[in-house]
Amino acid sequence: MNDETPAEPDGQGAVAHDAVAAALRCAEAFTERFNARDAAGMDALLHFPHAILTGERLTVWDGPGRLASDYFDKLAAEGWRRSTYLSREPVLASRRKVHLAIAYTRDGADGAPLSRHQGIWVITFEDGRWGVRVRC
Repeated sequence: MNDETPAEPDGQGAVAHDAVAAALRCAEAFTERFNARDAAGMDALLHFPHAILTGERLTVWDGPGRLASDYFDKLAAEGWRRSTYLSREPVLASRRKVHLAIAYTRDGADGAPLSRHQGIWVITFEDGRWGVRVRC
């Protein structure tokens, strides 16, 4: 029997309510560290290998420290100041894995959105903690 359950429309799948809450906290913590430009803190919230699917390009990080050292400088040069969630909706959940549909903006210094993004994040419970396994 498959224990994955489509999330309820209110985002609180009955079978995996605690898992969804934990996955949402993990996503929030990741973005807080992203906005703080804390690459090591971001890595602490990932599981490895970590997969990133951008368009048709798959990147797999085999361990921490894979984010380019100038990543945040390049974002800032484009005017980025912070990223803000528009939504984080669970679409599939089990006791140990949650798929979140994520929508967010990259915002400038004045708070105005510079760009909008959507994706699916797979957040899993492994080795005693929740972490982001896949972003696409």
